[in-house]
Amino acid sequence: MQDAADLAANARRNATPAAAPLFRRLLGADFERLAPRVRALHARDGGGNHQGAATVECGRHWLARLCARAARLPPAMHGPIAVEIAVDARGERWTRRFGRHAMRSRLWARDGLLCERLGLATFGFRIGVEGGAIAWRVARVRALGVPLPPRWFAGVRAREAERDGRYRFEVEARLPRVGLLVRYRGWLDVD
Repeated sequence: MQDAADLAANARRNATPAAAPLFRRLLGADFERLAPRVRALHARDGGGNHQGAATVECGRHWLARLCARAARLPPAMHGPIAVEIAVDARGERWTRRFGRHAMRSRLWARDGLLCERLGLATFGFRIGVEGGAIAWRVARVRALGVPLPPRWFAGVRAREAERDGRYRFEVEARLPRVGLLVRYRGWLDVD
């Protein structure tokens, strides 16, 4: 007859492994082609906290300022950034702190896309590996639940790469007739 300790050990051995991290699931075998620091940032099941520095540029058009506010984008600045990634059963919650401004978003996978809810907008990105980096490109957008033409967002893109042994990011959002909404770039320490 098995005792409680043996039953618990058998249950652990036979347990279904947890789902792969979000970016690993979306990228599949291409995940292994990522540069080491980029792979390390996205390989953790439990998320993480990272510190670094960023530069943020903002658009000047009044519609750019309105859109930036609706999406809770960061203000223009140059200084410290802290990124907290929390993982749960539904996906990941990212909190990016640009100085004192917090930009929060939720990420999850749906229909092969990386979905991100940012303020009043929800984006669906196609992500792929290019030269060891992750490239994000908009495939669909909804604002307040209303679908918008993806071509309006052709100027929204992001890239995560490794350079000089550091994780680097660059995000730019431009809209037709409005121009630049935001551009931010920088680095994070990733173990």
